[in-house]
Amino acid sequence: MNRKIIDAHSHLWLRQDTVVDGMPIRTLTNGRSLFMGEIRQMVPPFITDGRNTAEIFLSNMDYAQVSAAVITQEFIDGLQNDYLLEVVKQYPDRFFVCGLCEFRRPGYLAQARELAARGFRAIKIPAQRLLLEEGRVWLNCNEMMEMFHFMENNDMLLSIDLADGDVQTGELEEVIQECPGLRIAIGHFGMVTRPNWLAQIRLARYPNVRIESGGITWLFNDEFYPFHGAVKAIREAADLAGMDKLMWGSDYPRTITAITYKMSYDFILKTGELTEREKDLFLGENAAAFYGFERLIELPYIKNMSE
Repeated sequence: MNRKIIDAHSHLWLRQDTVVDGMPIRTLTNGRSLFMGEIRQMVPPFITDGRNTAEIFLSNMDYAQVSAAVITQEFIDGLQNDYLLEVVKQYPDRFFVCGLCEFRRPGYLAQARELAARGFRAIKIPAQRLLLEEGRVWLNCNEMMEMFHFMENNDMLLSIDLADGDVQTGELEEVIQECPGLRIAIGHFGMVTRPNWLAQIRLARYPNVRIESGGITWLFNDEFYPFHGAVKAIREAADLAGMDKLMWGSDYPRTITAITYKMSYDFILKTGELTEREKDLFLGENAAAFYGFERLIELPYIKNMSE
């Protein structure tokens, strides 16, 4: 395989130990976590200590011939800023990492400035978690807008997941228009499979906005491999916004409790609904240009014992 593949949406953590919406999330054993009142298989069961490390991910990446990955963050994993700085320092050509602020209460502008000073080149906002019972955190509020201007002026990238449909698209569109130089990657493929998902895809019509498909196999989990509905959705989004605006993402490691890591993009390779050029753009070239990956390694195919 000659193309170099980049995963635009993945996660790393050493241990989950946090609270979201008043509910605890804790790493247990055998890949399980206490997740907001129930036991869930958070990572594959062979990760017995629950440590979702860069080294385990790199092993998966090498096997699946994925050259590089973008590490995003989510409140459900706890803030992993310290660990991710260690990761990118150790593996600078394999990972691009996003910092995470505590956006659920005021004071995140100062945190964003600190993250920039520490060397982060991107910030992640799990915006779907900001619809709080005690009061919604608006993406176009004063502190957010000041932070976005700071990011734009310092060439920092925004990675953001939105609530379903158009709940937050109006706010984000105001940000996009106010900060045309701020690079923005919208995750979870616009929450495809949810009503009005194309409202998020339409934001990619702006020059500085991209859409990444992290979690698309989770959203089409009921359909399962080879995810014909996901391919159809990618085709629809490409027809609307252009294939040059779309990037592949896996949402590793949670998605590989159901499928292998390679399966999270293999269905793209096998489909006849996309041209080979479109596959090149979607699986790597768009992300390489957007995130600034320059020294992508080539990975050999390793034959399986079952072949």
